[in-house]
Amino acid sequence: MKPLETLIRNVTVVRPDAGSPDGDRLDIGIAGGKVVRLEADIPVDEAQVVVDGRGRFAYPGAVDAHQHWGIYNPLAEDTGTESRASAQGGVTTGLTYMRTGQYYLNRGGSYAEFFPHVLSASEGRSYIDYGFHLAPMMREHIDEIPSIVENFGVTSFKIFMFYGSHGLHGRSSDQSSFLMIPPGERYDLAHFEFVMRGVQAAREKLTEAAPHLSLSLHCETAEIMTAYTRLVEQDPSLSGLAAYSASRPPHSEGLAVTIAAFLADETGLPNINLLHLSSRKALRAAMLMANTFPHVDFRREVTIGHLLADVDTAHGLGGKVNPPLRPREDVEALWEYVLDGSVDWVVSDHACCKDEMKFGDAREDVFAAKSGFGGAEYLVPGLVSEGRRRGLSHQRIAQLLAWNPARRYGLPGKGTLAVGFDADLCLVENASWTVHAADSVSTQEYTPFEGFELGARVTDTWVRGQRVLDAGNVVGAPNGRYVHRPYQG
Repeated sequence: MKPLETLIRNVTVVRPDAGSPDGDRLDIGIAGGKVVRLEADIPVDEAQVVVDGRGRFAYPGAVDAHQHWGIYNPLAEDTGTESRASAQGGVTTGLTYMRTGQYYLNRGGSYAEFFPHVLSASEGRSYIDYGFHLAPMMREHIDEIPSIVENFGVTSFKIFMFYGSHGLHGRSSDQSSFLMIPPGERYDLAHFEFVMRGVQAAREKLTEAAPHLSLSLHCETAEIMTAYTRLVEQDPSLSGLAAYSASRPPHSEGLAVTIAAFLADETGLPNINLLHLSSRKALRAAMLMANTFPHVDFRREVTIGHLLADVDTAHGLGGKVNPPLRPREDVEALWEYVLDGSVDWVVSDHACCKDEMKFGDAREDVFAAKSGFGGAEYLVPGLVSEGRRRGLSHQRIAQLLAWNPARRYGLPGKGTLAVGFDADLCLVENASWTVHAADSVSTQEYTPFEGFELGARVTDTWVRGQRVLDAGNVVGAPNGRYVHRPYQG
């Protein structure tokens, strides 16, 4: 029998697709970056390195399917620092959104010219495996979809439904320079329809990749938000995160979900992902549309931020994000949908925005602040802590964090702990601790979760059998790889 490079023993292995709902006492044998043995009591003399798990839970590494590297900081910088923060949170694969236009690389053009710069800037810098979702911003990008899939291994695409008519941070409606699209083109509902038709045409052409090709949508309605922003800014009774939530009301999300669903039905595109749903109205609309169009395979995503924090408990205006953090009643509604199985995966929506960029000259003005914050380092700890408190099994948590996004986004070699799969895992201990931004290796100097008490902590993380987090400390070299999807491992 081939000797093991690493043996992790004395752990409770959580498998999203097998075993007990609360894990099984098994040892994990790793060689060549893969799990090669999963058995009880593997002899220690058969391994080069033996790790005593000390009774902790061994979870499959999280597949964080929603991050934003390079949006507010140079991509090369973010790839290094924010992948380290991801490892702190038990994330072993990060899928990050990328598009042409302002922010990110601040350039337009075709993806044939643009995306190689993305790959070059990130290469050799990540501590976790990573991939990209791409947003077709103009007509040329739609035509490129099949070649993007074949040449770059990108299987997932995105529409930002409020772009084109409402500012990224909540005030400006002039998007011409922001989008960097050709004169005469519009980023509007018609463009969204044609993106859907383009993805479906690629599915019909590339039959082997077709099950993994999907389209994700940020569902908010620009016209509603623009009108409500004006109302909120004239209302002296509203301020801070509560004001921002009111300026982007939940029915704006619900309306956008409905529009997206009708377009999916019209265009025959079956694989639709509804991103970071933040409210009861948004989830209710998502479930209504799933019942109305049963032939469309909708997947529903929520973020750990929307599950942990509300407009009153988040620490300051650092909690500004799109869609907004909501009142507590919406947080509880999200948990209802998580607990009844309606939510498919949980992500961080990690977008590191340093203090000097996050806040405007009037620091207390929520509309002057940038949107987005980091949080990958709290993904596994947050969901295990709060999910277990509310009755989620360990197995269900592993499905939400790893198995479900891996299956959807073309990562069949990841997402579980099983023989033949990548040895991506993290060890989780039951331990009470207090969140402090200073303890994160992210370059973001604040967190909306400051002072939150969590009941679970990630102590160790491995990516393809290489240890990247040891007793809470990031170790080793940045050996994460770009994953060309569909990825078998």
